[in-house]
Amino acid sequence: MTHDDPHQVLGIPPEAGDEEIRAAYLRKVKEYPPDRAPHDFEKVRDAYEILRDPRRRARRLLLSTDPKQPLTSLLEGRVSERRFPGPEPWLAILREPKP
Repeated sequence: MTHDDPHQVLGIPPEAGDEEIRAAYLRKVKEYPPDRAPHDFEKVRDAYEILRDPRRRARRLLLSTDPKQPLTSLLEGRVSERRFPGPEPWLAILREPKP
């Protein structure tokens, strides 16, 4: 495993839901158990930690580069060179107050 993108580490698409993320994590843990492949297990665990938290997942998607959709600057209304695959609900998650 050489990828640092959490979606690639877990082998799931960026639009994967919570259940799909959890299932992929459990599959990868079986594939890379901590006692046999500790380095790979750490990557899998770190990817799951990022993707299981909706706020961290939204932030990650907003900062990723995907040529499909431009990211509009929240402060100035300009289109940035950075792009993201997530829809408007990701922005709504980031705007919600922390519990």
